[in-house]
Amino acid sequence: MQDLFTIAFIFQTFRITIPYLLPSIGAVYSEKGGVVNIALEGILLSGAFAATAGTYYTGNVLFGTLCGVVCGVLVALIHSVITITYKANQIVSGIAINILAFGVTKFFCKIIFNSSSNSARIPGLETLGLPFNPFLILCIIIIAVTYYVIYRTRFGLRLRAVGENPEAADSLGINVNRIRYIGVLISGALAGLGGAWLALDQHSFTDGMSAGRGYIALAAMIIGKWNPLGAAAACLLFGFAESFTLQFQDSGIPTQFIQMLPYVLTIIVLAGFIGKANPPKADGIPYEKKD
Repeated sequence: MQDLFTIAFIFQTFRITIPYLLPSIGAVYSEKGGVVNIALEGILLSGAFAATAGTYYTGNVLFGTLCGVVCGVLVALIHSVITITYKANQIVSGIAINILAFGVTKFFCKIIFNSSSNSARIPGLETLGLPFNPFLILCIIIIAVTYYVIYRTRFGLRLRAVGENPEAADSLGINVNRIRYIGVLISGALAGLGGAWLALDQHSFTDGMSAGRGYIALAAMIIGKWNPLGAAAACLLFGFAESFTLQFQDSGIPTQFIQMLPYVLTIIVLAGFIGKANPPKADGIPYEKKD
């Protein structure tokens, strides 16, 4: 217990929080516009693989990060086309993409690295020679910008409008599908960035390394009541829980019990401590334009 709340523990908590926070903030954009993006898990995994491959071939972590973001946008585009253009069930689409990502990353990992379970080691952010964690600074900026965009800009107003009442928004000349596309693509970019962090932080890609973080990120967004500040606070709570479990891995407590604590915490917080959380009224409902 004497190691709890040290500087090292606090920074470890922040580091662990990053891959929860980025897709969770992305989920705010998607769901404020009325699209449920359960595909965050698959986007995280795909982004991690793309960042690994990009860094492996170029040795440049910035290019690898860009690959992760671009891959996230492309996977989110698939989800957008299926759910916004073709009006398919958003939950089914997201789960299908998650399953697809799990298989596709294993397949290409085998082709590129001759192993379906892990990649070769890649350089990490230390190669940038910065005295601080650039992802941590970027996360703070993203939280602030997201809050401003959603609650203080015309785009944010339109995004919230199409999530609450797309018929009314459409009657005012707002292109509902275009706004929803933008929201989902932003969520993909942020989740892909989260995947890039995972790869660079661990210096490699490993099979299934997203490990449920996309689902927890979505839960954090709900706990935060679709507000970027609330989502960030919830992600920090989960980061603390995971960091706490790492401190007790050698304590003699069964490893399986320690590892399940963040997920148990998710259930407990969702069930009993956040009160009634009301999503945008049109969240998860495809918009059918009436002629």
